[in-house]
Amino acid sequence: MKKIEAIIRKSKFHEVTKALHDIEVNFFSYWDVTGVGNEKQGHVYRGISYSTTDIQRRYLVIVVSDSFLERTIETLLNSAATGNVGDGKIFVSDVIEAYRIRTKESGSAGIN
Repeated sequence: MKKIEAIIRKSKFHEVTKALHDIEVNFFSYWDVTGVGNEKQGHVYRGISYSTTDIQRRYLVIVVSDSFLERTIETLLNSAATGNVGDGKIFVSDVIEAYRIRTKESGSAGIN
């Protein structure tokens, strides 16, 4: 099993969610997060300068079986991309074990 952590643009969240559902990844957790990016210049809107160093993003955590990993990564890469700086990052790590509390199932059965 693998844990996928993805940081994406908030504006792409619904598109990413639909794409994940289309490949039958139906459960994941997400949070609204603020990060610090590489862009150092501010933006001016109606004469007021705004800092762009604090970036609002959405943080997703998805646990999938090994057989779903590549499909899930490709779906995230395709649905979250705009082609511009700041599209986000994806991190993948191993999951040693998973349990479904209700049924006490473990392993891949615990996440499906």
